[in-house]
Amino acid sequence: MAQVYLFIFLGAVAVGTVAGGPIGDRVGFKSVIWCSILGVLPFTLVLPYADLFWTAILTVLIGLILASAFSAILVYAQELLPQRVGLIAGLFFGFAFGMGGLGGAVLGQLADRTSIDTVYRVCSFLPMIGLLTGFLPNLDTPALRAWKHSKSG
Repeated sequence: MAQVYLFIFLGAVAVGTVAGGPIGDRVGFKSVIWCSILGVLPFTLVLPYADLFWTAILTVLIGLILASAFSAILVYAQELLPQRVGLIAGLFFGFAFGMGGLGGAVLGQLADRTSIDTVYRVCSFLPMIGLLTGFLPNLDTPALRAWKHSKSG
């Protein structure tokens, strides 16, 4: 059953990743990043206290919403350095996987020293880091300008 639940979560992450790009083109990448990271906060705060049925539903929602930020973050960063698109993509993928590995090690240590329940509760607050998104500069991207122009004409 664990494999089924993992498959459901990863499927939601795939759909969210694909959906994040077009949504970012329409409403702006900063908005997608902001809504994606902070949008999962209510669901993650409830997750440690949910039963298995609601855990499945919550993880699908969390996967869809949170993963939509990845493509928006990548395009946002590429807009900051448009002459270095490949460099930015490589750095962001490497950084994301590297931080995931480090985070897994830190959370594993925390679980060994306390309990898995403590790890779930700590992780439920991690989306609050998304408040830092407020410090990102606003961008007027070419894709956003083209989309706005096509809608006005």
